[in-house]
Amino acid sequence: MTEPLLVDRTDAVATLTLNRPAAMNALDVALKEALRDTLAELEADRTCRAVVLAGAGGSFCAGQDLREHVATLQSGTGKPLDTVAAHYNPIAARLANLPKPVVAAVRGMAAGAGASLAFLADIRIGGPSTSFLMAFAKVGLAADTGASWTLPRLVGHAKAVELLMLAEPVRAEEASRLGLLNRMVADDDSVLPTAQELAARLAAGPTVAYGAIKRQLSVADAGTLADALAAEAQAQAICGRTTDHHAATMAFVNKQKPVFEGR
Repeated sequence: MTEPLLVDRTDAVATLTLNRPAAMNALDVALKEALRDTLAELEADRTCRAVVLAGAGGSFCAGQDLREHVATLQSGTGKPLDTVAAHYNPIAARLANLPKPVVAAVRGMAAGAGASLAFLADIRIGGPSTSFLMAFAKVGLAADTGASWTLPRLVGHAKAVELLMLAEPVRAEEASRLGLLNRMVADDDSVLPTAQELAARLAAGPTVAYGAIKRQLSVADAGTLADALAAEAQAQAICGRTTDHHAATMAFVNKQKPVFEGR
């Protein structure tokens, strides 16, 4: 049986590939469970210092597997959207709070929950075929997988309303202009290697500081200046005790290149 999620480890970088290319990597239960559980494992794995999220074939992810969902609706058993609490919410929380950088290699279409997954990454790389579609309203649903939180922060409230309600595709150039993509490459075949190269660079950096930066920004997004200052004080207290900070400070004083160990 083909694994729904491929996990490749290269040094300190873990590449997670959604592996249902015949279905545009649509999220069925097996894939959602594999992604949820693998992210939990990587969060606790100190040898992993950066994560790349990618899709097999020519698409990133088409979102919820609607064929599977139709079967659930027709069965008349349980609550058809239990998957939000069981799968999508835990996945979103893990990605957003992972104490190490996450880079999304967004080749081709990212729709619905697939787009939501990309938006939870810290950095998104795209190519000419990249496009986003907030497809939820097309099937009578509201946003999930954190999109109601990430999208306004990326494009502003008014644009987020437009993208979610009109559910029109956003092509690569427009996605780059809006901030849905951080970087564009010239051809689609370069999307994943570029994302992995960037992840490797981040994996060689101060991992504890990167995790603290993510927490700081999360607090500052929703809080007051006082909240942000408190989060900064807490972060610096943690980072100031790391081996990386001490070694990098000495390297700077001695005009040497710092070597970070992620601790």
